[in-house]
Amino acid sequence: MAKQRLSLYVLVLMIAALCLPVHGAEVARVQVTPSQIQFEPQVSYERLVLTVATPGGTVVRREFTAGQAPVFELAKGVADGAYVYELRVAPQIDPEVRKALQAARESGNSSAIQRLQKSGKLPAGELVQSGSFTVAGGAVVAPGLREEPAAPQQKAAPGLPTKDVVNADDFIVQGSLCVGLDCVVNESFGFDTIRLKENNTRIKFDDTSTGTGFPANDWQLTANDSASGGASKFSIEDITGSKVPFTVTAGAPTNSIFVDSSGRVGLGTSTPVLQLHETKTDTPAIRLEQTNGGGFTAQTWDIGANEANFFVRDVTGGSRLPFRIRPGAPTSSIDISAAGNVGIGTASASTKLHVTGSDGTTKMFVEESSGTTAGRELAEYRNNGQVVIVDAQRLTEGPLATVRLPFKIFQQVHGCWVPSEQRSAG
Repeated sequence: MAKQRLSLYVLVLMIAALCLPVHGAEVARVQVTPSQIQFEPQVSYERLVLTVATPGGTVVRREFTAGQAPVFELAKGVADGAYVYELRVAPQIDPEVRKALQAARESGNSSAIQRLQKSGKLPAGELVQSGSFTVAGGAVVAPGLREEPAAPQQKAAPGLPTKDVVNADDFIVQGSLCVGLDCVVNESFGFDTIRLKENNTRIKFDDTSTGTGFPANDWQLTANDSASGGASKFSIEDITGSKVPFTVTAGAPTNSIFVDSSGRVGLGTSTPVLQLHETKTDTPAIRLEQTNGGGFTAQTWDIGANEANFFVRDVTGGSRLPFRIRPGAPTSSIDISAAGNVGIGTASASTKLHVTGSDGTTKMFVEESSGTTAGRELAEYRNNGQVVIVDAQRLTEGPLATVRLPFKIFQQVHGCWVPSEQRSAG
């Protein structure tokens, strides 16, 4: 028994040197033990961001600074199933380049960013690596093992060599076609017209064009990773560019992406009403994440909605909600005109800030809620001239009065609004 345990331990150490299925450029080599995934960075970096999506839909995100090797440890009671990881690089960028980036951002000068990229001072693209692993019985499945193709179900007669069949004319099959080492005599096709049947199924489009100007990119339809611990998924792969632009993992719900006959896209629905329609049982939202792979500061925003509010969430800033709209808010609660005028309660703002109402309760209220009692400046008016003109209406009766004098604060005295300097004379 001791020898068996020792042999198993040696096997685990040998397996740990094998790599998980990886998509994209090799940012880091991946090693595993039954309880953790370790990454050995192959590029220089300021920070590495590791994101892992679990089978239950939870997303774990961790950041590692320069010198720290990313690692993902399995927690106790971890769920079995397929996990997907993504490793993003925040490159090391010279402080002067950062200043140039900030200046380009403020001025909207995209050509300056392109020049920095061409000079090699800024990465031309983001360094990101993605892959997957499988947990079974609370431990990571040994990666790197590959299934060998099954032996053909029917072998050639003894003494007769197998040969490729070459047909120099059109080939028509008036029936169904099965391709693969696991196809059998009297295959039951059902409604299948073409069936790929073996343990590694791929359809590759190998374009042999050589003439100048002719496209020659190779593509591939891939069903599932071929290595143990890989993902059960369907992908469209750019073979020539070594990229995987499209992937659907097993278990994705019905109508995850649905395009109707008019080109409208439904996310979670087969009946999209607008060009993009997202449906979810709790708080449908989208995430806008700027990574720091291009030299700019990382920033993440969420835009979402539910029965309580429509909101913009500053995820990077502690998930604050700087902007919210409650259900039932009236039309033009906030309305910005083409001239930049802001209307509150009006769609035709005539000044930079125009507040209007019709139920007799319209007013402006400025409140400082600090618990410390102190005199404070709650409003300030500045005019690049001699006077500030304020139109104030008596609280009792009378026409509008125009005050033309240096202005500080108006206070109510005997039913009238007067400058605070004149209060003693009232």
